[in-house]
Amino acid sequence: MKQPIIIAVDDDAQVLRALTRDLRSQYRKEYKVMSTDSAQEALDALKDLKQKNETVALFVSDQRMPEMLGVDYLTEAKKIFPHAKRVLLTAYSDTDAAIKAINDVQLDYYLMKPWNPPEEKMYPVLTDLLEDWQMHNIPEFDGIRVIGYQFSPKSHEIKDFLSGNLHPYQWYDLETSERGQELMTLNNLEAKDAPFVFFEDGSFLVQPELRTISEKLGLSLQTTHEMYDVVIVGAGPAGLSAAVYGGSEGLKTLMIEKRAPGGQAGTSSRIENYLGFPSGLSGAELSRRAITQATRFGVDFMSPEEVVGIEIKDNYKILTLGNGKTVNTKSIVITTGVNYRKLETQGVENFTGAGVYYGAATTEANACRDKEVYIVGGGNSAGQGAMYLSQFAKNVYILVRKPDLSATMSSYLIDQIDATDNIRLLPCTEIAEAKGDGHLQQLVLEDLNDSSTRVAAADALFIFIGSKPYTEWINTEMLIDKRGFIETGRDLVNYPDYKKIWKKKREPYTLETCVPGVFAAGDVRASAMNRVASAVGEGAMAISFVHKYLAEM
Repeated sequence: MKQPIIIAVDDDAQVLRALTRDLRSQYRKEYKVMSTDSAQEALDALKDLKQKNETVALFVSDQRMPEMLGVDYLTEAKKIFPHAKRVLLTAYSDTDAAIKAINDVQLDYYLMKPWNPPEEKMYPVLTDLLEDWQMHNIPEFDGIRVIGYQFSPKSHEIKDFLSGNLHPYQWYDLETSERGQELMTLNNLEAKDAPFVFFEDGSFLVQPELRTISEKLGLSLQTTHEMYDVVIVGAGPAGLSAAVYGGSEGLKTLMIEKRAPGGQAGTSSRIENYLGFPSGLSGAELSRRAITQATRFGVDFMSPEEVVGIEIKDNYKILTLGNGKTVNTKSIVITTGVNYRKLETQGVENFTGAGVYYGAATTEANACRDKEVYIVGGGNSAGQGAMYLSQFAKNVYILVRKPDLSATMSSYLIDQIDATDNIRLLPCTEIAEAKGDGHLQQLVLEDLNDSSTRVAAADALFIFIGSKPYTEWINTEMLIDKRGFIETGRDLVNYPDYKKIWKKKREPYTLETCVPGVFAAGDVRASAMNRVASAVGEGAMAISFVHKYLAEM
């Protein structure tokens, strides 16, 4: 945590040296002491300190200075750090001005010069003031700050990226946050250019792309090897597991993720049926642990980066990235998982990122405080999202087409939902239309039993319906089923084109695609079990087959 600051200002160099010496002698362990002989220089520095999220606890200023009077300086300083204590140094002849300042600018105290000995004439007064400041001071968040509009899709994208990559941040809504407005004023920024991302060093980005934020945060976008043993495409549970096992077993391993580690599981607020965690754990916590583990084993990680194509050259594979660069590898494990399907309902697309969200319950939960929130979906992800959002929202409504949740949701989640007062199940119901002015405000709900409709006030809609495999980028002869999932192992023989593509004498390994040395694991694979534990198991299993394949080369 940053040390709070004491600032001393006096145009007399000898007095300033003595003042700085005495302040540091007494308070240097708990406070950073800064000093200057120019009031204007001090005011300019305060703006920079504010931008860097520093905190000033105490101003000590001489009254008679050539640039401006001490009272005038403290008046301006108060505008920047209104909660800091203010002390004026005065000569006997300035006593009346100091007393007047107590009333005019809420001066906390005035000290007569000289103040020797400080143990009697200075420290008791300043210590009392600083203790009072400490009692009432609420430290500001010390990290990344995002300023924007709540119903801005770009703002949502940035927040979702930061939370997904496990970077804490403070959100300032331009319509309600005085601190956000203050930062904009200090930096001459205009609301029309939002969102803005401020960093700990005081620098900021305007409407930044995710790649730019990633570079600023030092996330790796460079490879360290000309040739990898295995490249893992996707950092969901299967990909993270493959990375840990690949790195721990000595393979030169690279993992590439388009958005953030964890996949759909990474957005889950609570996974309660994962082996070894009887109290459950969040998807973010699972991702953090796995990334830390993989990094410890020397795995390279690129995020956010997208693979847009695979080229096979002899026994080697060349991956083309979204930035045009290429990566060479001997084998590939595809673990790109699935995306939530789009809700093809009138009006929904208009409000995506502006009240309508796919997954992302943890990212936008705080914005749902005391609001009316709707969830579409009857699977475990929807149930976990509902339980988490119920801690913030006034009411949470779960919309499902079926009469109940028993066919699609785990019983432990159904029991939790039944026991939560502000969660309501709306069975046999679907959305006919989404309405609003700039952001979601209403939903037209249709009762599937009698086709009747009603309009309901809605502040947010979270969609957890179905799953669509992320395989559109694959440009090889890889066999994919009708739903877009990658076929592997013995199931490949059912395809007429199998023998035309597969030219090895052996059969494909269990998780191997019809392209030798390219494997698929987790939800992207046809016939996968769609469970976190099974995805983790398949990721580990894929590495054992990678070893066998590499032994053939």
